[in-house]
Amino acid sequence: MQMTNKTVVITGGGRGIGRALAERFGRDGARVALLDVNTADLDVTRSALESAGVAAKSYPVNVAVEEEVVAAMDRIVSDFGSLDVLVNNAGILRDAMLVKVKDGQIVGKMSLAQWQAVIDVNLTGVFLCGREAAERMIRGGAGGVIINISSISRHGNAGQTNYSAAKAGVAALSVVWARELARYGIRTGTIAPGGTRTEILSSMRPEMLEKLLAPVPLQRLGEPEEIAAAAAFIVSNDFFTGRCIDLDGGFRI
Repeated sequence: MQMTNKTVVITGGGRGIGRALAERFGRDGARVALLDVNTADLDVTRSALESAGVAAKSYPVNVAVEEEVVAAMDRIVSDFGSLDVLVNNAGILRDAMLVKVKDGQIVGKMSLAQWQAVIDVNLTGVFLCGREAAERMIRGGAGGVIINISSISRHGNAGQTNYSAAKAGVAALSVVWARELARYGIRTGTIAPGGTRTEILSSMRPEMLEKLLAPVPLQRLGEPEEIAAAAAFIVSNDFFTGRCIDLDGGFRI
């Protein structure tokens, strides 16, 4: 797929990887629809895109709320005339040990609220946005691409029962949707980043960052622009569907 005059929807588009995705697709000639719960971040990213000559609009949306997702997708098609690419990037963290033990005593555990918050945004949000985007792509009759942002944590990471489960789930969704939607000209893909230089990791203490990078052969964080480059590849290669690209600096080799 060539990106000129295509409409790309990016959830979590206000900052970090989402902003890098928006900038990359904008440079490639796409029109960009930004979804996020943080209106201030949305305004900053939209203004930057517009200053660069990119047609962009922002939509304050909680991706875990069905009515908000449906309304936003309808507005996007109305505003831009089509919906060609969706990148499911929105996500949150609520890390905790399943059961926390100190001196032989149980002192804590992951709460249901921590579990549900992450599942709601990171998995249910992907389902809702993917479903609604697919419906509009099918109605449009021109096919499309759905990309889910997973994580190396999908293999299982201590302290991330909720996050690991959700990120494994979104990778599985890409496979299921590849099988179901190919007949309509819709392709899918997953990108699983390792540690990436976003706001959270950039502020990490040097000793913690060193520990994080110790098992990574390339000995550095990924850059948001590198994640965006992988998304651009998936969109541009019409023979790609249902697969996952691990961008982890070699962590899993």
